[in-house]
Formats: sequence, structure tokens, C-alpha cells
Amino acid sequence: MCSPLTRLASAICLLFAANTTRADTITVTHWGDSFYGAPYAVAMAKGFFKQNGVDITGILTSQGGGTSVRNTLAGDLPYGEVALSAAIEAINNGVPLKIIGGGVQTVADILWVAKKGSDMHSFKDIVGHRVGFTSPGSVTNMILLMAMKENGIDPKSLKMIPVGGVGANTTAVLNGAVDTAMSGEPVWTENMAQLQPVFWTKDVMSPDMMQTVAVTTEDYAKTGGATLKALLLGRKMGVEYIEAHPDESAEIVAKAFSSANVDLYKKVFHTFVAIHYWSRGEMPIPGMDRMVEGLEIVGKQKGKVDWSKVTDKSFLPADLTN
Repeated sequence: MCSPLTRLASAICLLFAANTTRADTITVTHWGDSFYGAPYAVAMAKGFFKQNGVDITGILTSQGGGTSVRNTLAGDLPYGEVALSAAIEAINNGVPLKIIGGGVQTVADILWVAKKGSDMHSFKDIVGHRVGFTSPGSVTNMILLMAMKENGIDPKSLKMIPVGGVGANTTAVLNGAVDTAMSGEPVWTENMAQLQPVFWTKDVMSPDMMQTVAVTTEDYAKTGGATLKALLLGRKMGVEYIEAHPDESAEIVAKAFSSANVDLYKKVFHTFVAIHYWSRGEMPIPGMDRMVEGLEIVGKQKGKVDWSKVTDKSFLPADLTN
């Protein structure tokens, strides 16, 4: 039989366990090398997830696409921020996913660059040149084709070359393998002394395109509502903190990403705040339709998406559900 002291200790342990938040790992695409996951880094550092009842102790990452979706499906806590294009493709293939929140909501940060001193200074200057992008079917592939369509440029009038990641595109420009190629942060700010802008996406087409979304499984959407609400609220608080404290947030993310270049991150964060890079969780249909339009133009989608069937706004904070 337990002594009163033992019973008291057991009661304290049970009380502590009942009030301890669950520790979990989630999936965020391109964690550590792109800024999609910045709100999660800030939310973890500032305790926003914990105060809402979930303790995110780690981020599982990937190089995007279907891998991020598979990581989400395989996780103990099936929540991830993944490319909207990957989520749509998975749903079209019968994967039981639900889109429950918005992520990065613009492509205004993406531009095409040339070597400093080049005679390329505008979108029309791409005609007759070798133009780099990341990979077939990618967002940068979509942007090029959509912008050409909207600006009356024949794709046959130039040579489009898939180069790889952002760093590879910069290298290709600097070594002369292409005449112009895509760039984005932090690579653009880091290399702007050697490069010049040819055109910014925002100057040749509407940049309102939802790049990433929060997803979960249909099964977990039925049973994990409290956790999903805590995650989306914590991320929203992370976005709002970045907007209010960009310099401190840049320091937090630089530490989370093991980067020593804090000053570079600060410059990038001020740029991102100015263009409203991160959605607080809203899912504006025009921006999501814009991604579907891009998928159609690269041959990865046929017809519109019925968002009422694949999205669920019930886990979002109340002020974002309209």
C-alpha cells in the first residue's frame, strides 16, 4: 500500500502529465534552405505552439514535391506545409489529403537575372536568349510560360533550359551556360553585386499565387482537430511576430537554419514583410486558382479544382475562416 507521500507524488506526476503538451515532429518543405518554414521556426522559439497545447520539437524536411507529401503521410503527427502543386497532384491520384491552411501566398520574390553589364534589362529581352529555370513542371517553369502568354511572347522565340536549384541557376548565369536565369532569396541578395535584374515576376504578371499550403490526412482531420487548430494558430502567431519584429525573427531563423549570415537574413525578411510573403493561414481562392492555371499550362492539371471538396477551413483561427 502506498504511503501518503507516495500517493501525493503520484498525483503530482499525473497532474503534470495531464498538462504537458505533446511533443511532435511535422513536415515543412525545403526547411533550412528556403523561407517557407520561417513562421514555424519563430513559433517554436517564442513558445507559440507550446502555449496552444502542442510542442513541436523537430521539422522533417525534403526537397519538396511528392516527398514532402509522403513525409506528411508517414509522420506520427500527419501535418505538413507542402507545395500546393504537390498537394493537388496527390489528391488527384487518390491520396486522402485535406488542405487546411495557406502558406506562402506570392511569387513576387522570384526574378530573372543576368550578369552585371548584360544588355538584358526587361522581359522582352529574353527573346532569342537562353533562359534558365529550375525544372520542368516547376513554379518557375509555370511563371515563364504564363508571363509569355500574358505578354505575347512565343515560347519558340527563346530557348528554355532547366538548370536545377536557385544556386545552380546563379552559377549557370555567371559561367555563361545561360543568358538569364531565375533567382530568389537569399541567393539574389547574396549575389546582387555580380548580377542585375532582367525582370521581376511581379512586373510581368500577377504575383498572387499560393505556393505552399498546410495539409493533413482525411483521417487525422476527423480525430486531431485540437492539435491542428493549435498548429495553425501557432503558425499565424509566428507570421504576425515576423511582421512586427523582422530583425529578431531573422536572427531566430538564421539560428534555426544554422546560418551565420544574420545581416543577409534581416535584409530578406524586410523584403518579405513588404510583399506579404507569408499568409497568416488564409486560403484566397484566386491565388489557389492561379496555381491551378500554372499546372494546366505545364500539362499537370486538367480543368479547375473544386476547392470545397479538398479544403477544410474549420481548423483555422476564427478571424481567418471567412
